[in-house]
Amino acid sequence: MKLRACQFEFSFPRPALVMGIVNVTPDSFSDGGRFLDAEAAVTHALQLAEQGAEIVDVGGESTRPGALAVAEGEELRRVIPVIERLAGQIKVPISIDTVKPGVARAALAAGASIVNDVAGHRANDALWRLVAETGAGYVCMHAQGTPQTRQANPVYTDVVREVGEFFSERLGQLNDCGVRREQVILDPGIGFGKTVEHNLQLLGATRGFTKLGCPLLVGVSRKSFIGKLLGAELGARLPAALACACLAVAAGAQIIRAHDVAETVQAIRMTEAILSKRNE
Repeated sequence: MKLRACQFEFSFPRPALVMGIVNVTPDSFSDGGRFLDAEAAVTHALQLAEQGAEIVDVGGESTRPGALAVAEGEELRRVIPVIERLAGQIKVPISIDTVKPGVARAALAAGASIVNDVAGHRANDALWRLVAETGAGYVCMHAQGTPQTRQANPVYTDVVREVGEFFSERLGQLNDCGVRREQVILDPGIGFGKTVEHNLQLLGATRGFTKLGCPLLVGVSRKSFIGKLLGAELGARLPAALACACLAVAAGAQIIRAHDVAETVQAIRMTEAILSKRNE
């Protein structure tokens, strides 16, 4: 299995990739405001790469529950200077975390090579056709509802089956738009329109999602379901997030999205070292 994103290529199996998070926002749930300044965001991204991030994910619009939409012009103002500066200093792929085709196009022109799309339920295919045109990587994430509504009352008959069906349907639509399967990363969208129980079921079903022929991305870093389940405040959720990341990698996930890159890389590499001895 391969992942191609513009000039970058990864062949699996290989050690799991860690995607480091750079939120250029004032209101992200975990680090909103810390890296709103372009210089601070670039410095942080370079630090994440030094810590072992093999993808750096830059976002200018918060997707936390209840977050308000950001105008395209403002989102561009936040992320493009960061991506332009990073593209000349960093040797790993830059991902643009956006739902807007205009922002994605500008980010790819500035040096990004992956589009991280949290709005996989698309009303039109403009973003997909952009991905096909540019050869960018594409993260297809499942989410129910909008940031304003998604955590109000998430309902599924069978969340694992429905997310699997969503992936299969979207892969067909992406193919129809000219996006090759080797460009696609699948993300079950932990915390995006899901209850604690839904999230646990999806994490427990990780191995099944890896059978769809695309790299699987899992993002649990600092998310609220950990706090709800364990009573852990935001700054105390790292141990639980590492447990989820390690179990996901053991079940076949290829990419882990995380704020705490150094700790995540270390935990995953230990997990992989142990797994490598299972059949010896």
